[in-house]
Amino acid sequence: MQTSQTNQVNTLKLANNQVSRWHEFHSQDEINQAAVTRILQAAKEAIAKHGSFLVVLAGGGTPKSVYQLLAKEQADWANWHVFHNDDRCLATDHVERNSKMAREAWLNHVAIPQNQIHDIPAELGNIEGAKAYAKTLAGVRSFDLVILGLGEDGHTASLFPGQAVDNSADVVPVFNSPKPPADRVTMSQNRLNNTHEVMFLVTGAGKQDAVNHWLKGEAIPATLIAPACGVDVYCFGVKVAA
Repeated sequence: MQTSQTNQVNTLKLANNQVSRWHEFHSQDEINQAAVTRILQAAKEAIAKHGSFLVVLAGGGTPKSVYQLLAKEQADWANWHVFHNDDRCLATDHVERNSKMAREAWLNHVAIPQNQIHDIPAELGNIEGAKAYAKTLAGVRSFDLVILGLGEDGHTASLFPGQAVDNSADVVPVFNSPKPPADRVTMSQNRLNNTHEVMFLVTGAGKQDAVNHWLKGEAIPATLIAPACGVDVYCFGVKVAA
């Protein structure tokens, strides 16, 4: 598989000292294929270096279409370890659970060992679910790749505008989310920043205002993700200008 051609905006340094590299695609298929190619390459590099690939998944429609493509690929699945950046406090079989979506679109169709797929137990409630997932992450090395989305209000994972989280913990409960359901579990910005690579997937005209705020240097939640490696923002359907 070959990467599609993109128009890459110059690397930018934005709010919260986040270094971002913007990649603009011309179709949904282009961004999906480019994301799949990069994920598979990141896996090969991590397995060659560490013997394992630690990836953090995002929920949402754009990641779902990428996961559906991954389900058709060949990879060294036995060495993949899958985590989630957030989930909703709903029953495990609820249609809006990120873990359910990822399993049905991808994970149920490849040979990743079940004990290497780490769903957030958000069905326990936000407090107990956060405690349990923090234990899951205890001792886990830096992630190799974190995949994130962008909400129309600028949120990412379940880090929402105006809501501070406790960064002394790897995983935190979310109360009164502005998007239902009100109770969620999310990784903290510090744990999401403990990674070798970040890929944002941003599609649809509804994200334009959030992208504009981001590029203007406003401190939207997405800018909290500021690892030393910087972040790559894959875009389609929004106008990107340096």
